[in-house]
Amino acid sequence: MSSSSIGLLTSPGIGSGLDINSIVSKLMSAEEQPLTLMDKKEAGYQAELTAYGTLRSSLSTFQAAVEKLTNASSFNSLQATSADPATVTASASSNATAGSYSVQVNALAQQQKIESQGYADTTSAIGTGTLTFQFGTISGGTLTSGVYTGATFTLNANKAAQSVTIDTAHDSLSGIRDAINNANIGVTATIINDGSTNGYHLVLTSNDSGAANSLKITSSSTALTTALGYDPAGAQNMVQTITAQNANLTVDGIAISKPSNTISDAIQGVTLNLLQTNTTPATVSVSRDTSKISSAVSDFVSAYNKLEKSFNTLSGYNATTKKGGTLEGDFTTLTIEQQIQSVLDSTIQSLNGGQTSLGDIGVNFQADGTLSLDTTKLSAALAKNPTTFAGFFAATGVTSDSLVTYQSAGANAKPGVYAISLGQAATQGNFVGAGTAAASTIITAGTNDQLALSVDGVAANITLDANTYTPSQLAAELQTKINGASALSSAGIAVTVSQSGGQFTIASNRYGASSGVTGVGGTSASALGLTSGTATAGQDVAGTINGMAATGAGQYLTGASGTAVDNIKLLVQGSTTGSRGTVTFTQGYASKLDALISSIIGGNGEISTATDAVNQEIKTIDQQRTDFQQRMKQVETNYRAEFASMDSYVASMKQTGNYLTQQFANLPKG
Repeated sequence: MSSSSIGLLTSPGIGSGLDINSIVSKLMSAEEQPLTLMDKKEAGYQAELTAYGTLRSSLSTFQAAVEKLTNASSFNSLQATSADPATVTASASSNATAGSYSVQVNALAQQQKIESQGYADTTSAIGTGTLTFQFGTISGGTLTSGVYTGATFTLNANKAAQSVTIDTAHDSLSGIRDAINNANIGVTATIINDGSTNGYHLVLTSNDSGAANSLKITSSSTALTTALGYDPAGAQNMVQTITAQNANLTVDGIAISKPSNTISDAIQGVTLNLLQTNTTPATVSVSRDTSKISSAVSDFVSAYNKLEKSFNTLSGYNATTKKGGTLEGDFTTLTIEQQIQSVLDSTIQSLNGGQTSLGDIGVNFQADGTLSLDTTKLSAALAKNPTTFAGFFAATGVTSDSLVTYQSAGANAKPGVYAISLGQAATQGNFVGAGTAAASTIITAGTNDQLALSVDGVAANITLDANTYTPSQLAAELQTKINGASALSSAGIAVTVSQSGGQFTIASNRYGASSGVTGVGGTSASALGLTSGTATAGQDVAGTINGMAATGAGQYLTGASGTAVDNIKLLVQGSTTGSRGTVTFTQGYASKLDALISSIIGGNGEISTATDAVNQEIKTIDQQRTDFQQRMKQVETNYRAEFASMDSYVASMKQTGNYLTQQFANLPKG
């Protein structure tokens, strides 16, 4: 073939005169029609994903409203008001009792303040060593110009002794101030200048008010003792400027003395804040605060109605527009809606026994599937019994024994009334000395002032202050020093020390098998009657709930996992064994809905399962599209090859025709 004929084949259609590119394009458009169907199908699936996302969001919004009703304690909210807020303010917790109380404030609690001698400046060295601060009550004697004569000092056994090291970097008046403040020992140090030649005074304030928080300061240094030593029952090198005292008040005519102006144990569940004294009693009123619960129930109803609207939009049919929602007829969406409605329309176990429904508190379904709220009926139900009302919504329990308290329950616990039986009450580990201390025991530094022991498995060593003690004073000194040991306090461990006739008992404040006091010894053991004795380990509570063995840990008894009392946890106090009454457990509507919605929108829930299926369909379409496009490339290649072949053939025919025409034209005419 000539070079000219080859050139004709490089431009499709030249040989035949046909617009082959246009023809192939139109043919491919027809071939690629399935791609349009695939795109349309994928768009539908993408719309479903968006709709499921909207449904998930609507469910989460509803769940947020539901969760406000899952906490049982929030249903027992009370409020306290004072008729004289300038004298006393008040607040109430969930275990308060509604009522009114007459409060007269006769004296406010005060913190003790003591003042050092005057110094010419704040930078000169005073001395180094250790300052030991003890807290207690000053009683008896007389107080003249800030100095006690003939007084006694009784240690506060509930407040551990504290020590501060004064080194050469802190041996001045300002350095001692900083060392005390940086130690955070419950004492605040300040410097006051009275303007005289030796006008700088160190003022120490006990951070806690109350008569039992007065100070006693001793030191290992003669110089520090001379400057700051303070023993209300002995030598006093500082003077008292403000006396520690308790708050004195009467509540409904009953005289009360407390160490603080914030009093939380005078009226059960009520905290009083004393601000000034009064001559006319102030009335403190405690009443149920139902507004928050009413608002939460109203929000719950509104949130459900919004969720129902979302269901209708996504899966319903609009008769006006004659169009259905994206998820119309979707099995997953319909199932979710039915599950939620089934919970709301069911009856539940009442804390009072029997069955109850949302209708009993004024929440009812309407014809269009939404909820309505009868606020009058709701208010009546709230006022009747807040504890019972909590059972409408929260997972909670009540016990018949006042010394048994419901704590929590597992996800698989079933509503019901379950018997509680105790085979063993929880106890605290202790050590009882075999000997006794003398009526007057002398503790001498470096001779018989050391005691070693282990409490709840943690070892500690303490040093008793040199002094002459009665057995009661020794018990207070022991408790203070043991509880002040850093090894124990940092682990949250504490003890109670008691004595009877000079025989000491050191008891762990914890309950259970991990509680114990062992390894008692040291140079003071003989004087204290603790050289030998009986160490008794604590015991965990043991018993049954619903007739099945429960797990005991300290004072907590927990129902058998996987049973009807799944992980129902009770705090069991007191030493009585045998029958301890019953616990009534119920799962309210909010509790059930919260668990249901969590499962629906969770990683393995219905929505995730549905979206996973849709995503798989989209993935399949994407693969089909890729495979189809590959085939279309081959189809187009084949079309172009066929047209190229035809074009070449037509071009060849044209050349042959032209040649023959020329030859015929050259024939002789005759």
